Amino acid sequence: MKKTPIFLSLIATAALSACSHMPSTAATPPPASEAMEQGDAQTHVYHLDNGLKIVVREDHRAPVVVSQVWYKVGSSYEPPGITGISHLLEHMMFNGTKNHPPGEFSKIISANGGRENAFTGEDYTAYFQQIERSRLKVSFELEADRMRNLIFTPEEFAKERQVVMEERRMRTDDNPNALTQEQFSAAAFTNSGYQHPVIGWMNDIEAITIDDLRNWYHRWYAPNNATVVVVGDVTGPEVLKLAQQYFSPVPANDALNVRPPAVEPEQNGRREVVVKAPAKLPYLLMGYKTPALHGAKEAWEPYALQVLAGILDGGDSARFARDLVRGSQIASQVDAGYDISGRLPGLFVLDGTPNEGKSVTDLERALTDQVKALQDQPISDSELDRVKAQVIAEDVYDRDSVFYQAMKLGMYETVGLSWRDVDNYVDNIRKVTAEQVQAVARKYLTEDHLTVAGLVPLPMTNPDRGAMPMTGPIR
Repeated sequence: MKKTPIFLSLIATAALSACSHMPSTAATPPPASEAMEQGDAQTHVYHLDNGLKIVVREDHRAPVVVSQVWYKVGSSYEPPGITGISHLLEHMMFNGTKNHPPGEFSKIISANGGRENAFTGEDYTAYFQQIERSRLKVSFELEADRMRNLIFTPEEFAKERQVVMEERRMRTDDNPNALTQEQFSAAAFTNSGYQHPVIGWMNDIEAITIDDLRNWYHRWYAPNNATVVVVGDVTGPEVLKLAQQYFSPVPANDALNVRPPAVEPEQNGRREVVVKAPAKLPYLLMGYKTPALHGAKEAWEPYALQVLAGILDGGDSARFARDLVRGSQIASQVDAGYDISGRLPGLFVLDGTPNEGKSVTDLERALTDQVKALQDQPISDSELDRVKAQVIAEDVYDRDSVFYQAMKLGMYETVGLSWRDVDNYVDNIRKVTAEQVQAVARKYLTEDHLTVAGLVPLPMTNPDRGAMPMTGPIR
């Protein structure tokens, strides 16, 4: 099952006409002494003197641009006691600076014909605007302003904390599948930052103070902990000029001290979790410890794991749909997923809902048989070719969207990878062999690296309420 960041709300529909952009309040930019990395004809990478990294990808098919600011902080950075603080801070970022009162940020973007939002994940917090190319300076002025000038008022803090608490109730506490996912992650990881949920534990959200939030903001929100990604109808030099004007005056955080992430100890035995909650249907999660692309000792293994996920769950012709849904009909729904782009080692996840008359034990046995088949026999050439064709098609589709181009660039750059890894992804998938897929199945999909969580349905207090669909990340 794919990882999905927490989105705050629906993205506003872009206005059909644009108003005049607001006047600039930025200081005079310093001389252009910034360094430039070697890129290619479409990609340009710059570093400002205050530490800000800028990645620009030209796409001149339409006069629009996507601008994103990615901060290297998310739930995996949070210590116990203040879990969820990165997500809560994301909410607060729309509540005003000394230059722009609460609510004005979104109004200005909308008035200029744009749309904007933000999201928090385990490894990052990101803010984005999609706007007509000549209005990029509007986005830059606003983002540079709130990068270091956010105002914290008790009234806005109390309001946003209540909003987040209600969001947690709706997304997790009242969602039996999400509740199971949360307990699953807490059991699968013992020391990793992926142990706790992005939205945080309710007790921690209730206990976070305005001083906690202010300190978290001043610690992590700084140009030397951020990457600006711009994709669209622009050139590298013009984006650099705007960045010098608006972001160069923003001071770096000279006290920024990023400790190495906690190391997850080796798992040496199966772990099991049982969650009992009001629900109509049982639910099963199985997760095997796996490396991510960042930090992988063998660079080919993450790509082989990605292909492995596609073999099991890559459309109607994949093994899960063929054998478990249509064939034995043991499952009404079953998925496989692997996140190649994590900052830390993660999980290869299998999850599903057994059919009526079947139990999570029956489904687990069937999934284990599928894993064993992959370990015992190399996949066929036709299966391998199918997955590779799907990967290429998905990559072409993603490149058709300036937004998803920016998403991939920002995500990879923020977790310690590079835009080159984005561009080389398809070629690396093409190189995967059937023997490599079998090798990673044998190496990583083992009982000693496995965590299993099962949802045991309790009677519904409200007969009209069923198991809600999953809306958040596994981790």
